[in-house]
This record gives sequence, structure tokens and C-alpha cells, in this order.
Amino acid sequence: MKKVLAIIGARPQFIKHAPVEIAFQDKALLVSVHTGQHYDHNMSQIFFDELGMSLPSYKLNIGSHNHGIQTGQMMIELETIVQDEKPNAILVYGDTNSTLAGALVGAKLNVPVIHIEAGLRSFNKKMPEEINRILTDHVSAMLFVPTQNAANNLKNEGITAKTYIAGDVMKDTVSIVKHRGLLTEADDKDSYYYATIHRPYNTDDKERLRYILSTFNNLTYPVKFPIHPRTKSRMKQYNMFEADYPNVKFCEPFSYFDNMKQLSNSRCLITDSGGMQKEAYWMKRKCVTIRTETEWVETLHGGWNTLLYEDLSSIRNLLETGSKDWDSNLYGKSLASNEIVRLILENI
Repeated sequence: MKKVLAIIGARPQFIKHAPVEIAFQDKALLVSVHTGQHYDHNMSQIFFDELGMSLPSYKLNIGSHNHGIQTGQMMIELETIVQDEKPNAILVYGDTNSTLAGALVGAKLNVPVIHIEAGLRSFNKKMPEEINRILTDHVSAMLFVPTQNAANNLKNEGITAKTYIAGDVMKDTVSIVKHRGLLTEADDKDSYYYATIHRPYNTDDKERLRYILSTFNNLTYPVKFPIHPRTKSRMKQYNMFEADYPNVKFCEPFSYFDNMKQLSNSRCLITDSGGMQKEAYWMKRKCVTIRTETEWVETLHGGWNTLLYEDLSSIRNLLETGSKDWDSNLYGKSLASNEIVRLILENI
């Protein structure tokens, strides 16, 4: 039986890995490594509990460090694991330091690297995720892209071999959640905006973070804000207090299922996340993305997602403006994982 070493470490990767793990059952030996890049219980362990994922074969507990230290420590640990396990391929997801560490180790040890969610580009190289994406794509042996746009990005960089348009595995996970009947209607449905903010350019400058929170505080509806550990740390560092923003309902991060429930019951989403832009689309919730660019350009069609960054004064109108032309097949038909596993096993 073929052996595949899957590397996961951050919240979105748990979501992506769950349906892939299901698709691999009884077809290959899947050995998972949790790097520990996200180590908060609500951002890691609870995904194994809720999504029924197997506990990882290895848990590295790397934790939070500067990019070089974190990536380097992961590579040191992963190199030993790969040499011991001798997998037929290494599977990585997305664009985190865990992704890059796994890809570089695989490339240097001549183990084929498989990249799920390849080809995405924000065209903003100030984002560490963009560097991780580009480098990972250029050392990967198989690249699974969610859209034709992503395939075109790779083609423009000279990558054409072993590129497959497979759809989005996150859509598979959302389908699992829906089929389990977990997106129940809440008493406060449509009475709040839902917000997630965590990226450095929105949190690492005191005045920028104050501007965002003040904007939230002046919106028509309350803003339910599960506060990311990074954002919480910055507020404490800047002596910013939750009580100063009474329209913002600060709370601890939700588990994955509860996060989806909160999103599905909200009026709209305000975020700087990547994956939640898609999840809002699939749940027919309008999104305002507090960024200058998005990898998920397809969500901008029909006004379902809008980019807003420097001047946030128009956010109130944007949140309440209607959207149109919703596409039920955007990013696939919730069958990406099965197709990806089939192609992997045919090619390694």
C-alpha cells in the first residue's frame, strides 16, 4: 500500500485535510504530522474532535515564532520524520509556514510534493503567504488547483505539468457540515455582523487596529467578533479595552462547526481571512474583505465579496447592498477530495 505523509499545522489546513483523510481511507497509508503552528485548543485540537479526524502520528509542538525560526524548526523535525517514514509522497495544503517547510524538505529529499490549493496568487509579495505559495508551487510534483484562474497563474510562471483543476476541498468540508444538519437557525439570525480580523497589516499597527474597531463600533448592527489570539495580544499590548467598543461583541474563537453556524446566521461577514470569503459565498452571505487583494477573485463577481482597505467609511453601505448571480458550482461540486485522492494514487 502506498504511503503519503500529510503535513498540517494551521486552522484552515485542518478543515482542508478532513475530507481528504476520509477519501484516503482503505486506499493508502496516510501518516499525518501536526506541526503545532496553531497550538490554541480552539484552533487545533477541536478540529480533530469535531471533524472525526484521526489523531496525528506526529505532533511537533513548534508553536509561534518568527518566520525563519518557525520554518527552520519545522524543517529540522520533518526531515527526520521523512527519512524514517520513507513516504511515496508528501502532501501539503495552502500557504502557511508548515506548507513551505514540508515542500522544501520533500524537494531536498527527492520525495514528490503534492500541493492542494495550488496556483493562488494575491500578487502581493509583502504577504508571507504569497511567498510560501510561490515557492511551494515551484517545487511540487503534483498541483491541485481550485479554478482555471489558478491554473492560468501557474501557466504564466511556466508550470504546466501535473496540474489538475479539482475544485476546493474546503467546499467538501462545508458540505459535510450541512449534511450533518449542524447549521441550525439561531434566535439572533440576521441581527449581527460577523467579523474575523487577524492579519499583521490590520493588527500590528495601533492606529490601524483602533480604526477598524472604531468602524465596527459605529455600524448599524452589533459586530460579533471572535478574537484571534494575535489580535487579542495586540489589544493588550496597545492598552485597548473591549469596553471602549460597546457595539463589538468580543468572544473567544469558536470551534469549526460553531464558527460556521455563527457565519450562517449573520447578516454579513467582515474579514481579512482567505477561506472565510469562500465560506460566506457558499452560505450566501455577503462579505467585505479588509484587504487590498484577494486570492479568491471569483467571489467578487456579483458583489458577493468586496475589497476595502484604506477608507472604511463606505463599509456600512457595502454591507447592506444586495448581491446577485450566485453560482452553486463555484469552486466545484463538493467532490474535490475523492478526485484528488484518485489522481494521487494513479501518479505516485
